[in-house]
Amino acid sequence: MTTDHPRTPGPRPTGATIVWAERVTKTFTTPDGRELPVLDDIGFHLAEGEIVALLGKSGSGKSTLLRCIAGLIAPSSGTVAYRGEPLTGANPGVSMVFQSFALLPWLTVQQNVELGLHAQGVGEQERRERALKAIDLIGLDGFESAYPKELSGGMRQRVGFARALVVEPDALLMDEPFSALDVLTAENLRNELVGLWEGHEAPVKSILIVTHNIEEAVLLADRILVLAANPGRIQAELRVDLPRPRNRQDPHFESIVDTVYGILTGREDAAVAAVEPTTTGGAERPAPTPTSAPLPEVSVGGLAGLLEILVARGGEDGLAEIADELNFEIDDLLPLVDAAELLDLARTEGPRIRVTDAGREFAAADILTSKQLFAHHAASRAPLVRAIVQALAATDGHTLREGLFLDLLRRGFSAEDARRQLDIAIDWGRYAELFDYDSGDGELTLDPGAQDAL
Repeated sequence: MTTDHPRTPGPRPTGATIVWAERVTKTFTTPDGRELPVLDDIGFHLAEGEIVALLGKSGSGKSTLLRCIAGLIAPSSGTVAYRGEPLTGANPGVSMVFQSFALLPWLTVQQNVELGLHAQGVGEQERRERALKAIDLIGLDGFESAYPKELSGGMRQRVGFARALVVEPDALLMDEPFSALDVLTAENLRNELVGLWEGHEAPVKSILIVTHNIEEAVLLADRILVLAANPGRIQAELRVDLPRPRNRQDPHFESIVDTVYGILTGREDAAVAAVEPTTTGGAERPAPTPTSAPLPEVSVGGLAGLLEILVARGGEDGLAEIADELNFEIDDLLPLVDAAELLDLARTEGPRIRVTDAGREFAAADILTSKQLFAHHAASRAPLVRAIVQALAATDGHTLREGLFLDLLRRGFSAEDARRQLDIAIDWGRYAELFDYDSGDGELTLDPGAQDAL
């Protein structure tokens, strides 16, 4: 993204509220008539002069919240307002950048960029001038007549940015805008976006970005809202008081990343440190269920690999160090870490992860023994696996159709996520020789001796 205009760098003072949400709840209805809560009692605001990140795992409803703010969908209850006026349709003061680029393949770059202006009734000559200016701003001068198929992924996303910026919105909404790009292209676009924002060249007053990438949120945002999942709710809010461009090696940067990681992995002390204390009670937590403790989407081999790395490093290490060595983001390790903690094979302490005695035993075992150990941990500590084993054990013939479990899972998940949860459980159960699965008949059958693992 380039420009010939002089920069006037410096922090932007936050000003008037552009968008606010009050007690926003969103519930979808499944095909069988059940209610599926996605957002629960969300309240937040977006002000002039700030970048805010909505950060959360899958199932936290962050994209749904973004669409409520854009006015693309209405909340089930609560209010979303733009400049103090409750929305009754599309938000007139925002534009969006999507993960999938969302370009019309039969239109040229310039025609794609002009779409929003055409919808606003802007005349042909003004449309052309503003589109060419936006194309130049985002660094695609010379590609005005190209079609999307002729462009790389990074160039297509630049078109998406130009199309959003050309209408000069109050707020730019971005839904995982860099996640479909390769690492270098994504880093380049992030840096250029920061440059436009800091140079006051981007014709927007605020930015709201949805992401699952912790470092991306800390690199870009002035405030980070961390969403918990199932249903989505704001778990913590953190302010990032660092000058841009930000240095990943800065101890303050690393500290914020560690704090956010702690919140996302469920450590309450990290969440309490990031928000004002709330009323606490001494009541015991309810036992985890298949919907309150979903299975992380990992393979047993991947989990074993993480434990073997930890054992080789003396039993514990920092997550950032492990991620760097493997050329991953910390976020990529989260499902593996979640699975290891769920099965009590590892525990996290701040930004570090430590293998447990059970994890050491599992990592050192031969194949047969590792199966037996995994069977015990999965059947006793993974709620969905345990529920399947118990249901099969209580049934004559020890066989049940998958539809029973899918129906139960759809009480807390979408149909797609319910299927995904059951598939993970089937993979774990097959490896552990707890139960078998016939994909043709859609039946699960208990393996002999599986009840001994409970």
